[in-house]
Amino acid sequence: MSETAPSYKPPHPLQIPNFRAYWIARLAMTIAQYGMLIIISWQTYTMARDGGMSIAEASGQLALIGLLQFVPLFLLTPFVGLAADRFDRRSISRLTVFLQFLCAASLAWFTWTEVISFPILLGVAVVLGIARAFSGPALSALAPNLVPKEVLPTAIALSSIGWQVGMLGGPAIAPALYRIMPALPYALSAALLALSIIALSFIGKVPQPALKKGVRPIGQIIDGLSYVVRNKMVLGAITLDLFAVFLAGAGALLPAFARDILQVGEEGLSLLAPAPAIGAALTAIWFSFRPLKNNVGPMMLMSVIMFGIATIVFGLSTWLPLSIAMLMIAGSADMFSVYIRQSLIQLHTPDDKRGRVSSVSMMTISASNEGGDAFSGSLAYVIGPVAAVVAGGVGAIVTVLVWARIFPVLRTTKTFDPPAELLEEAESKTPRGE
Repeated sequence: MSETAPSYKPPHPLQIPNFRAYWIARLAMTIAQYGMLIIISWQTYTMARDGGMSIAEASGQLALIGLLQFVPLFLLTPFVGLAADRFDRRSISRLTVFLQFLCAASLAWFTWTEVISFPILLGVAVVLGIARAFSGPALSALAPNLVPKEVLPTAIALSSIGWQVGMLGGPAIAPALYRIMPALPYALSAALLALSIIALSFIGKVPQPALKKGVRPIGQIIDGLSYVVRNKMVLGAITLDLFAVFLAGAGALLPAFARDILQVGEEGLSLLAPAPAIGAALTAIWFSFRPLKNNVGPMMLMSVIMFGIATIVFGLSTWLPLSIAMLMIAGSADMFSVYIRQSLIQLHTPDDKRGRVSSVSMMTISASNEGGDAFSGSLAYVIGPVAAVVAGGVGAIVTVLVWARIFPVLRTTKTFDPPAELLEEAESKTPRGE
């Protein structure tokens, strides 16, 4: 026998075939999603302005697009989380990506035949909201099953890179393709979603958590929601993002800024739209090599304050380079917060509840993104897009100050390590012999 057992070094997430397939699938899906979304918004805003609507009225149409994506996700949240915990997360992911593929193919056809209209765009927005409602929790809950827990923060950073690169690539490529041929960005989205389905098919069987026996579905839903409420760390991290990004969401108004505030048209939109993702991707890449280890709570709070400041400056800017720079800083700050928040949520949540907790997290993300789009568009309808964005940035800063007081655990959390009682609970649920 050897005197000293060799120390175990967990593999890098990208060395694990299941995670590689997952990463490719998520990257392709995200490029397709955000490419579709920016063109849907551009077509909606352009139709409204060309139809004689004012800037404020056209901004209201953007609010409607955000609302129609958010409502299905909000209503379905309790059920999609339970589905992610009860059924094969790979199958749910493939089915929802296929539904998005049908949306992209339909939009390509309607745009190619020049019969695209407000009702079609609004209808597709609803279907996309339903598909994203189910895919989000399933994919988020799947990731921790693919890698050892020691490298989960790195895997989350890499997953975020795929997400952010997709958010960068989709909005950057889609407007340029739209100038060549309006149906082209939708056709590319359809092809990428097909690639995502293929990649998801290469993920092998993963452990499926065992739910409490004898508990009915409604009880399981309540069990997941009550865990979020009881765990102040999870509740504080989720709701901080909800209110900060909900108030300071400027993404929905980018068509208004590109066309009427900065007056840079589709070419400028292709520079503005991916700017947040560029900043976010650079930050995620940094964390994939240099994972954050200390003062995670206070740094999350500071990153949201920086997000609010950058949003304010963007709203006031009338110079394209400054606007792009502020969007990049806002995206970087948001990624900083996302990295910390997702790591804390995943590591502080037992595996048998991850689907339901992820669904709550995804609902708040959608509320802060799509719901925030609806809010900022509605506010822009009342006070104009510039004032709406500035007010939102101020609101994000105020939210941080209030949350730091309501949830002191956010100020005192120093590391990602879960509490001892959670580790004991996870150990007690591990089957013997595994």
